[in-house]
Amino acid sequence: MRDAFSTYHPTINFLYFALVILMAMFFMHPVCLGISLFCALAYSIYLRGKKAVAFNLKYMLPLLILTAILNPAFNHRGITILTYLPSGNPLTAESIAYGLAAAVMLITVIGWFACYSTIMTSDKFVYLFGRVIPALSLILSMALRFIPRFRAQMKVVINAQRCVGRDLKQGKLLDRCKNGLKILSIMITWSLENAIETADSMKSRGYGLPGRTAFSIFRFDGRDLKALLFLLATGGYVIFGALTGGIEYRYFPSMQGIGLTPFSLSLFICYLALCLSPVIIDLWEDRKWQSLQSKI
Repeated sequence: MRDAFSTYHPTINFLYFALVILMAMFFMHPVCLGISLFCALAYSIYLRGKKAVAFNLKYMLPLLILTAILNPAFNHRGITILTYLPSGNPLTAESIAYGLAAAVMLITVIGWFACYSTIMTSDKFVYLFGRVIPALSLILSMALRFIPRFRAQMKVVINAQRCVGRDLKQGKLLDRCKNGLKILSIMITWSLENAIETADSMKSRGYGLPGRTAFSIFRFDGRDLKALLFLLATGGYVIFGALTGGIEYRYFPSMQGIGLTPFSLSLFICYLALCLSPVIIDLWEDRKWQSLQSKI
């Protein structure tokens, strides 16, 4: 799937994800949680299609259920007692609601980071922070791309080991453990060698030296300026509303929050527009592309 938002300037991409991830972590109002979760899932499905759906059902949904269940088992705060656990501790409606909210917040942040790893490639990150914090930006760039490269290399190693009779799914338990340790040893060696080669390569090219110039394909144009103004306007308004208590919500000792007012409604709409902006951009660009194709 072609993503139009990824073609924007790295500053726009990074600012967007910084806003939505931080807001997802700190905004605990149920409406904000629902908006952020919906937009994160929608964008991840647009970017990755069936893989995102399978990932959400296989990993995110069990994580959501597990986190929502564990919190009431250990958190007994709240004034609305529903029943008592076998241990004698109360089970409160507030602890259940907070556990569900914390679970939604957790999977939402993971979903946003999954989208971030797809859009913010290593070259974009190095472009933004290479001159300010060269060493740290290189380390973070290597760390962000390590997991997908590690998984891809592990598949190659497992297939190679299977061809020489060292399969992880066949043989006795001891043999499978030995084969697994062999693969782990290979992957650790590959990771260390790859990190050393990358560091030596960047050092030989003068990375981080004062006065070093770098070629970049990124240009900040009028489209990026419009996107920047939109992000600053919507993000600034939502942050202003949060600081003034427009989306305040508490779970303990009782659940209470700001009622639906014109001000809070405007904050929810701006928050939805902010979180959903990449999907809107992508759908708009897809529609334009289909329109141009139909005229050919």
